[in-house]
Amino acid sequence: MAKTLDTTSDRVSDTELVTRRTFAAPARVVFEAWTRPEHMLRWWAPASFGITFISCKMDVRTGGGYRFEFGHPDFDGPMAFHGTYLEVIPDKRLVWTNAETEEGSVTTVTFEEENGRTHLTVHDRYPSKEALDDAIASGSTGAFPEQFAALDDYLAGQPA
Repeated sequence: MAKTLDTTSDRVSDTELVTRRTFAAPARVVFEAWTRPEHMLRWWAPASFGITFISCKMDVRTGGGYRFEFGHPDFDGPMAFHGTYLEVIPDKRLVWTNAETEEGSVTTVTFEEENGRTHLTVHDRYPSKEALDDAIASGSTGAFPEQFAALDDYLAGQPA
């Protein structure tokens, strides 16, 4: 599979950020990359952040949960990210909470297939303008271009 388009990210309101990219792979392959730990471990952690993806637990069903643990040389212990899947429609849509703090976002990812390519949209909705401002200032919202480049590389090695 060939690499495709660049990632775009737009703040669409005080509390919402939308990121888009098209992948040269069918929606079911891209969806699996987002929902199976053995795939997620291969592309999710942005290398430039200096983090290591330690563990990935995913119960991908409506009402199920996830827990990702990352290591970083500047921290004594692992950093954990967790939440609940609010909606799972295979090959079409994922909605989950980011429950590390009370200011965590709700993330909706849609997978739209067209001619064997997948148009991916990530919509993050924060509980307040300040929460989104803080997320942008911390750099946590800026990882998608690097993550999606890694996903492109990973998908290139997957059967269609």
